[in-house]
Amino acid sequence: LEIYSLHVDCKVTSRFAHTVITSRIVNRANESREATFEVELPKTAFITNFSMSIDGEVYPGIIKEKAAAQNEYDTAVSQGQSAGLVKITDRKLEQFHVSVSIAAASKVTFELTYEELLKRRLGKYELLIKVRPKQLVKHFQIDVHIFEPQGIHFLETDSTFMTNELTEALTKVQNETKAHILFKPTVDQQKKNSELDETLLNGDFVVRYDVKREATAGDIQIVNGYFVHYFAPQEMPVFPKNVIFVIDRSGSMAGRKIEQTIDALLKILQDLRPEDHFNFITFNNKVVEWKSSLLPATEENVASAAALVQTLTARGGTDISGALLAAVGVLEKAEGLPERSVSMIVLLTDGQPTSGERNVEVIQEKVQKAINGKYALFCLGFGFDVSFKFLEKMALSNGGIARRIYENADAALQLQGFYQEVATPILMQIEMQYPENSIEGLTQNNFKLFFEGSEIIVSGKISNELDLLPVEIKAQSHTSNLTLKEEANVKEKEQVFQNQRYIFENFVERLWAYLTIQQLLEKAISAQEEDQKALEAQALDLSLRYSFVTPLTSMVVTKPSDQQQKELANKPTEAG
Repeated sequence: LEIYSLHVDCKVTSRFAHTVITSRIVNRANESREATFEVELPKTAFITNFSMSIDGEVYPGIIKEKAAAQNEYDTAVSQGQSAGLVKITDRKLEQFHVSVSIAAASKVTFELTYEELLKRRLGKYELLIKVRPKQLVKHFQIDVHIFEPQGIHFLETDSTFMTNELTEALTKVQNETKAHILFKPTVDQQKKNSELDETLLNGDFVVRYDVKREATAGDIQIVNGYFVHYFAPQEMPVFPKNVIFVIDRSGSMAGRKIEQTIDALLKILQDLRPEDHFNFITFNNKVVEWKSSLLPATEENVASAAALVQTLTARGGTDISGALLAAVGVLEKAEGLPERSVSMIVLLTDGQPTSGERNVEVIQEKVQKAINGKYALFCLGFGFDVSFKFLEKMALSNGGIARRIYENADAALQLQGFYQEVATPILMQIEMQYPENSIEGLTQNNFKLFFEGSEIIVSGKISNELDLLPVEIKAQSHTSNLTLKEEANVKEKEQVFQNQRYIFENFVERLWAYLTIQQLLEKAISAQEEDQKALEAQALDLSLRYSFVTPLTSMVVTKPSDQQQKELANKPTEAG
């Protein structure tokens, strides 16, 4: 079986990425063979389309509500056959895998489309394309077109498999607002060496960039009556942090995990600013407070904390509840903290609660009641023995986020990277205000905290014939209360995207739908049961209307009648 053409075509318009992967395969054998299409795509993306064409006949994937798709599948297939077509493969990726049997000398074309809104982290957007053809490909091409009306501030490409030869196959053309990256290696350039038919193309192809920012109240873009508002202020004073690290040292953390945790904590301690305050709580079945109160991050205190961290050993049970409530207690009775400061608790655990309170629902309730909206709780789940669902619900209910730390060589870097993202809060209580009577379907527009290097995105539908869209942002910075105002001229803004060749249609509307679905699903995690159902119903409606494979929908893939007829593509989630 020969993959004679593999094309990745990606258009990024104002951070919204639309990627189409097309693979053409010919069966050069003289009997039928199984042709496989395997693509790794970012977890944050939603698949929107898939089709296979076999000798000119097209078999499209149809997106349906999950239960309906499952019924159709069950009817078509006797029990115990094929697992789903999509599974999580690593920290950032999931894999779509489909095989179909094709006759001798036949050709098949697979085409997969997915979309995602690129998230700004530590001052850059990252577009990740996984490259793994497993054979030499006659026509191999990656095409990335970027259009950013605000202007491109910097752009870089990076790859885990580049050689000097391959670099020659990479071209980058850019002007003020547009960039085109083309990677088109010949068969010879793809080879590991001239004797063997082994390919070098195996790994990540990454594009990183950031945009220019002039307007203080952010940037507004409008297409076909939908708007998106990007807000990422720069060069603001940083709020002092009051942070309590709550570290699991139960038996299951022994060995590599506790070593990597120690490595990461030592680096994080170095990153504390002198005006920050901090404390450590370590726990197994016993909860131990390093100090009875928060300490300023002086050189002396940091050195003394580093000495403690290096002595951490792992044994015993896991009293998550006791440890978190102790952390809240320390913040409650803290004195002499800077008046305008941000208090946060960072929990790192690798297991289920096995000591103290074990019922996760009771723990969630107690912790939420104790925190009472005053502090942000960030939960890091180390490995796959944690109940990620529990950590995610607890973090989202308390103004934070949860992240899984994957147990591999770079775990310490994952921990540090997470800390860097939340290390520099520069705004709090941010309210993005728009004219109420003229906007429908507004996405989240109130945010507790804004961290330097990230970005706030709000989108909605302009409901009546507005000429000007006024926006007002209110927020607290470390030194003052801010009010920022901006007016967008609707007609002028619409003009920016008239050059349709560069973008796919109605991208702001699809961006709005993507963002709305993501936020509804996130809200549902920490909602009460009846609210949860209503939020999921809304998200399902949008998933079907815009044809996104989300955790609430499935894509039914139908194959030719002579083979197992139907397979399902579901969206896996981190919480399983």
